[in-house]
Amino acid sequence: PADQLLTGRYQVTGNAVPTPRTSGTIKPYMPGHKEPMSIASALRQIQDRKLILPAIQREYVWKPSQIIRVFDSVMRGYPVGSFLSWKVLPETIGKFKFYGFMTEYSAFDNRHNPVIDIPTDREVVAILDGQQRLTSLNIGLRGTYAYKNHGGWANKVWSYPERRLHLNLVSEAPENELGLKYHFQFLTKKDVDASSNDESKKWLPVSEIFYASDTATLIQLLAKHEVGNDPRASALVSKLWEAVHKTASLHFYEEDDQDIERVLDIFVRVNSGGTVLSYSDLLLSIATAQWEGDARAAVHGLVDALNQTGNGFSFSRDTILKSGLMMADVRDIGFKVKNFTTTNMAKLEADWEVMSKSLHVAVGLLSDFGLSGGSLTADSVLIPVAYYVHHRGLDHSYRESPKSREDRESLRSWVLRSLIVRGVWGSGLDTLLRDLREIIKTQGDSAFPVAEIERAMSRRGKPLTVTDALVDDILSLSYGTARTFAVLAALFPHVDTRNQFHVDHVFPAALLDKKSLRRQKKDDGTTRFTPEEIDELLYRRDRLPNLELLPGLENIGKSAKLPEKWLATEYPSAHDRSAFLERNALPHSLPLSVEEYMDFFDERSVKLTARIRSLLKPQTPDPSNTDATVLVDLDEELSEGDDSD
Repeated sequence: PADQLLTGRYQVTGNAVPTPRTSGTIKPYMPGHKEPMSIASALRQIQDRKLILPAIQREYVWKPSQIIRVFDSVMRGYPVGSFLSWKVLPETIGKFKFYGFMTEYSAFDNRHNPVIDIPTDREVVAILDGQQRLTSLNIGLRGTYAYKNHGGWANKVWSYPERRLHLNLVSEAPENELGLKYHFQFLTKKDVDASSNDESKKWLPVSEIFYASDTATLIQLLAKHEVGNDPRASALVSKLWEAVHKTASLHFYEEDDQDIERVLDIFVRVNSGGTVLSYSDLLLSIATAQWEGDARAAVHGLVDALNQTGNGFSFSRDTILKSGLMMADVRDIGFKVKNFTTTNMAKLEADWEVMSKSLHVAVGLLSDFGLSGGSLTADSVLIPVAYYVHHRGLDHSYRESPKSREDRESLRSWVLRSLIVRGVWGSGLDTLLRDLREIIKTQGDSAFPVAEIERAMSRRGKPLTVTDALVDDILSLSYGTARTFAVLAALFPHVDTRNQFHVDHVFPAALLDKKSLRRQKKDDGTTRFTPEEIDELLYRRDRLPNLELLPGLENIGKSAKLPEKWLATEYPSAHDRSAFLERNALPHSLPLSVEEYMDFFDERSVKLTARIRSLLKPQTPDPSNTDATVLVDLDEELSEGDDSD
């Protein structure tokens, strides 16, 4: 999508050549057309750092399947698109930052382009549009791509083995939905060795094609892989070699103006039309161009560090950068190009270190609340928490101090309740955040102003109040979903979420297995449960009324025991058993069989309903009973840049 361009000055659609716009009185923008070049020529320029990336470029984001699709197009002789570049003269190089192309990509620990120093005595060419395609060609022909093995540990380096792109010289691509003809695949050395006896596979490392720079080397390559006498295999190798070294398939259109502001405007106009490129990419790009320090390294380093907190999070740059705009008190925090001024970027850079500390504390608090990447249903909740921490200048001692316990609990309750009610962190986010910022700024000097905040949320049509529909929605939450943990943690505040807790089935899921239910018989030999009853039992098995939070070790010890028997063993004292049941809103009579389970489910539903209504009891007057009206920011509602969670 980012390669389908429609700008105010020129137009590129798909892989078409840019054509001037001549209608109206606007002077058409005419980038200079350069002679087409081969893929190998472009990659050699990348290798020699003559073809580079300006700091305004985003990171590499393509997946292996997208790289494979590009190489399939290359083999078929399809055009891979046009490229927009910028000729940077020596006098301009020192005013800007540049990056090299990614060669050895790793989703684990090497996702960021390398910073490079360019001598100021020669000109270079910087890519404004087409980075993803050029990087893909560079990785496929010169480098590696390390992605996580299916089922591997996300935080272990060995789950991300190094893979090189290979071409199967024996068979075409397996049947696929992408319409791929040629069988390209990223493989480890172990993968290649494992298929050595498979007659349907003979793998050629694609990088060997790039380094076979002349026909003599190509002949040696055919001999090395013993395919010189195999017409089909040798034809495939020759076809790829021709496409890489001989065919001038890359078309460049070059801007030579040295006005950085003009180049930045061209970049924004070209790239903001794509649906993949987010406005945070543009913000980061512009910040990188305007900061004195290395903005990209600062932001990436912070995001990576925050995401390693506790059991791990998955915050995006969008959330972190919007938090920065919020803490910098930039009036309009929307991801709109007009907001990314030099003044605003200067505010971010000046306070970045302090903001980073506030974000570390805020993410630590979310972790203390029992949240992580798997259970945090809306990353945007971090933004007002970070602003509150920043406004009060709180440090990590706030997370443990007995003096702040009551305030922490108030904040925790609000965070979890806001995650329970659907739509709070959805549309109209920027308007809501501005309201919350103003309240915290004016009334949050000594404590989290939860009542005032909830009043403002109600005015915006986002009240944390209970309705019958919300109760039904909550009770239907199922095991394994992120929102379920937040609901349970909010419903049962006795749970110390700083410790590890598991979502547990009160009545064991193992006893509500479909096969075992079908096998159960009555005394007369007839089936104990009808198909309809089995379907209902299976539906109820994983729903909220059959779920609770237990400490990790307790849950492991409980295993598939009946709740009544486990409780008697774990809590021998009648008083302790009663307290446990009360804390967890459990009926005093727990089911001892599947037959008793349905009644238990209904009784627990009633208890949870009462607790939900109590939890979401308005802390402010219901705005529907006052003259308050729901406020709407018309500019934000109509803006294309509205940021929705």
